[in-house]
Amino acid sequence: MYSDIRTPVSNSKPLSDTVQPLNPGIDPKRMGPQKADAPKFDEMLKGFLTDVNHMQNYADESIQKMVAGEIKDVHQVMLAVGEAKVAFNLMLEIRNKTMDAYNELIKMRG
Repeated sequence: MYSDIRTPVSNSKPLSDTVQPLNPGIDPKRMGPQKADAPKFDEMLKGFLTDVNHMQNYADESIQKMVAGEIKDVHQVMLAVGEAKVAFNLMLEIRNKTMDAYNELIKMRG
């Protein structure tokens, strides 16, 4: 019953011979992001900072409207504040990792 499992696979082909590329006309070693399609890091960072700023402003406005009595749903305000907090924390982590990478490059140079 278990004889098939216990016997070593000696006459099998290497995995690279059996796996076919999804698109045979493209060399997988040359694949990667195209320069025209890939956004630049600074553009991505500016866009993210703008989004975080909008979330922070929306959360502040929601709190002010709740205090003024314009918004009755506390859950809506808490959701806006929570989203702004998560986005801000993510922005801080991106900044920290970027600074770590920069400091590591400076150490490697000097």
